[in-house]
Amino acid sequence: MLEALNTPMFGIVLSVLAFRIGMWVNKKIKHPLANPLLIAMTLIVLLLVLFDIPLDMYEKGSAIITLFLAPVTAVLALTIYRQRALLMSSLLPVLLGTLAGSVASLFSIKWTSGLLGLDRVVLASLMSKSVTTPIAIAITEQFGGIPALTVASTVISGTLGNLLAPLLAKMFFISDPIAHGVGIGSCSHALGTSKALEIGEVEGAMSSIAISLSGIFTVLLAPLFFL
Repeated sequence: MLEALNTPMFGIVLSVLAFRIGMWVNKKIKHPLANPLLIAMTLIVLLLVLFDIPLDMYEKGSAIITLFLAPVTAVLALTIYRQRALLMSSLLPVLLGTLAGSVASLFSIKWTSGLLGLDRVVLASLMSKSVTTPIAIAITEQFGGIPALTVASTVISGTLGNLLAPLLAKMFFISDPIAHGVGIGSCSHALGTSKALEIGEVEGAMSSIAISLSGIFTVLLAPLFFL
């Protein structure tokens, strides 16, 4: 039994099955909280804990799935290309919106860390929670943070963005697809962008470009918030 679990196929099959179950539940319940990604993560954690399966066994397969993150992110360029005319006509609002999102993210972490009395190591680890993981880890290492904490915070940010994006748009009366997409991409990177693509092609395109821009702005601005 352990030999079967100690192969990459275990992590791959478990991830696919858990996500398929999440999609099935989402279609049945049709509620924002029944998010396929959130359900899949919960099922995987419960299974590993209940059967006392070492995380290393699961990660052998999940690491292979992670390899597809970069190619999938690159494919988002197709959506941007299709909406290039709209992007060029709204380039300044997109730039300013993404800049505002990056500043808001950095300021909120700086302010919250000070309010809770968190040390500089934790601050460095959480500073880049809203940008894509490779950039986030690089920023964390630059300031002496903990990469594992950074990964956890980026996953939480992305999951919440994926889960709450439609609800927040209704709460704040955001009807413009460009503004909606930029907001999602600026605060919840690729996980949020997957939801933006479900909402609409314009939202997906704007969210995709916001991922890159927010990464650039965060790299440039993070030193100012770490003084």
